[in-house]
Order: sequence, then C-alpha cells, then structure tokens
Amino acid sequence: MPRPLLPRHNRYDYVPLNERQDYSWPGGARLAFVITTNIECFAFGAGNGHDPAKTGEPQTHRNYSWRDYGNRIGIWRFFELFDELHIPAGHNVNSLLYDYAPQIMDEIRRRGDEIVGHGRTNAENHRGMWEADEERIIQEVIDKFVAHEGKAPTGWMGSGAYETGNTPDLLKEAGFKYLMDWPMDDQPIWMRTRSGPILSVPYPVELNDSQIITHRRQDSGDFCDMIVNQFDEMIEQSARHPLVMNVSIHPNIFGQPFRLRQLRQALKHCVQSPHQDKVWLARPGEIADYCYSLPPGVIPGG
Repeated sequence: MPRPLLPRHNRYDYVPLNERQDYSWPGGARLAFVITTNIECFAFGAGNGHDPAKTGEPQTHRNYSWRDYGNRIGIWRFFELFDELHIPAGHNVNSLLYDYAPQIMDEIRRRGDEIVGHGRTNAENHRGMWEADEERIIQEVIDKFVAHEGKAPTGWMGSGAYETGNTPDLLKEAGFKYLMDWPMDDQPIWMRTRSGPILSVPYPVELNDSQIITHRRQDSGDFCDMIVNQFDEMIEQSARHPLVMNVSIHPNIFGQPFRLRQLRQALKHCVQSPHQDKVWLARPGEIADYCYSLPPGVIPGG
C-alpha cells in the first residue's frame, strides 16, 4: 500500500540558503537590524491573554493589569530608550489602541516609526474564523488606521501570530505588502497567495521576550545574552549572506525597570558596534520596500 503523504502547504518553495542569490542592503550593509515592539490592548475579564503567574489561568484583574503596565509605563520607557540610542522601530499595534491609548499612537507618529497592523486586540485571534469574518476584521483594522493615519498599514502581524488557511490571501487582497507570521527564515522570502505574491519579513519566535520570559521562564539576562550572541554571529555570517535580525519586545515585559537596564546594554552592543558600516537600522516596512525594488529572482520564494 502507498504510504500516506504528509499534509503540506504551497505558500513557498524550499530554497536552501547556499543556493540563493547574493545582494546587499542599502549602503552596502549586510545585516538589517530591526526592533519590533508589540503594543496590545485586552478585554477585562474576558478573551485571550497570558497570565504572568500560571499558564492557563482565567482572565483576572491581575493579568489584565500586568499587561496594561506596558501601555501605561513600559512603552514610554521604550520610546525614551529608542530616542537615546537613535533606533528606529516598528510597532505591532492592535487597532483598538487608537480608542484606548491614543497618546501612544501620537508618540509613534512623532518619532516617524512604522505602525504594523496587529489585529484589533490580542484578546482575540483569527484561528478558526470563517473567511468572511476574518476578511471583515482585517478591513476593520485597515479602516481604523486610515481614519487616524490617512493611509493603510503595509505590514501585518497576526494577533498572537495566529492565522487561518486564508489569511495570506486576504492580506494580499486587502493591499498588504508583507506579513511577519511565518518564522522560517533569516531572509525575506516571497509567499504565494491566490492573488499573487506577498513578502514574508523575518520575525522571531526565538528572539522574542514573550517566549523567553513568559513561556520558557528564563530570565532577562538570558534574553539579553541572546541579543548579543545573535548579533555577533549574524554580523559574521552576513559577510556571506544578507540577513535580517529582528528583535521582538513587549513593553509589559522589558519595560520593567530591572529588565530595561539589561536591554539597554544589549542594544548598545548592537548599535554601537565597530561593524556599523555593515548594519542597516531598519523598520520592517523599509525592508519590504527594498525587497520589492530588487529584480525578480533575487528574493527566494514561490
């Protein structure tokens, strides 16, 4: 009898790193260094959301408040840190933040940072949604951004990084240029949709403070060591291949003062290294725009 085939997707082709074309980032840089924050709002006493004390706990005033610390305190410390180190940033933003904390959106706009669509709220995710419902929510997010920014976001990071089988198709059809939900590469790649290609910009599961602190119960020193080691290794490897180093941070986690102090030192190591001529401090949308400008066939994928 024939062996059953594994379920597979057709979103992108397998192209090993050593078979890809070489290119450089703007100015001859080899490593695109990206900071991406996650600025989220949640339902009180309902919906999804992690608890800092115990996995699977119900929604309580405690875990709501722990997450809300990021909006009230942590993100403002991030803004100060980014200004201090002259770091541009991308921000994965729940669209309902415009109603809850508009001052945060004003500050992002003042800094000239990028706003990335991050669903309506992280109290919900798209897993299991019918296509028409997901399409309606994506359009609702777009409409919110257009009403406040005068333009739609070009990038998407799903709430909780969840998707349905239709999400890339719906994002492409809604006008998005890139997504960050597929952590399979250190380079941007093209993904197939039913309406043409969409770009996947690298976004980390590993170099992600929520994974390290909340889920794996490691400490802040471990995460900051990861940042330093990732940078040092990638700057060496980027001599052979252009790479993207994206660092994901949440203001309720690394906006805590004792963690922020260590984060500052780790980021200084990266942005003040002697290899700055090979480093591009970029926002995710700038990476996407550059990839779209390259000749066909340079960026791997479908």
